[in-house]
Amino acid sequence: MSTPEHLPFIALAGPTASGKTAGALALAAVLGRRMPVEIISLDSALVYRGMDIGTAKPTLEERAFVPHHLIDIRDPLHAYSAAEFVQDATRLVGEIRARGALPLLVGGTMLYFKALFDGIDDMPAADPTVRARLEAQAIEQGWPALHAELALVDPATATRLAPGDSQRIQRALEVWQVSGRPLSSFHTAKKGATTASPMSAGALFSLEPENRAWLHERIAQRFDAMLAAGFVDEVRQLRARGDLHPD
Repeated sequence: MSTPEHLPFIALAGPTASGKTAGALALAAVLGRRMPVEIISLDSALVYRGMDIGTAKPTLEERAFVPHHLIDIRDPLHAYSAAEFVQDATRLVGEIRARGALPLLVGGTMLYFKALFDGIDDMPAADPTVRARLEAQAIEQGWPALHAELALVDPATATRLAPGDSQRIQRALEVWQVSGRPLSSFHTAKKGATTASPMSAGALFSLEPENRAWLHERIAQRFDAMLAAGFVDEVRQLRARGDLHPD
């Protein structure tokens, strides 16, 4: 069995409120007796600054106990993609290992885990001009109309999307208009993925509560704690910026 010193990383996954943060800190304390540990966040919300309470972001004290990465790296106005995550995480794993520490990957965004372990399809990058055009079309016609348009060019993707799923409909139509290929074709052509990551040698642990009622109770308690900590005010501050939109 591989020891921590010989693993490229250790990963800890799990659903919301399952105890990932506490588990990661405890694991870091134990492993830290053998070698330094640095945490890489696999959470699509923790990357954004100013979204602290509602994302259950680790506290400053917790981040001082163990170095954390990929937290507060992006303004909420600017999207962060799974492809960017794979690039950042792969680079960080190498850098952390190079300084003699153990990367501990922690999070609940399973898309990030999948992209890191299995690679990600080489889809076209976002095109601001096309997105703006689709946004204007949606304002004029409504997203259900664009969903109907998507059904003509990419029925497989349209079938799995709700008519009001604006973000995914926009992305699917953007991919079609930029590449001339339906989004679903990229998902099925796995052999063509060009960003596959050699990360299969790491150790993955998953927190999987057997009692869903227990987990739901923890989520309810967490939400109450968020409200008490000022979650509503945090949302008001984000809305007051004036430059953010629902997507």
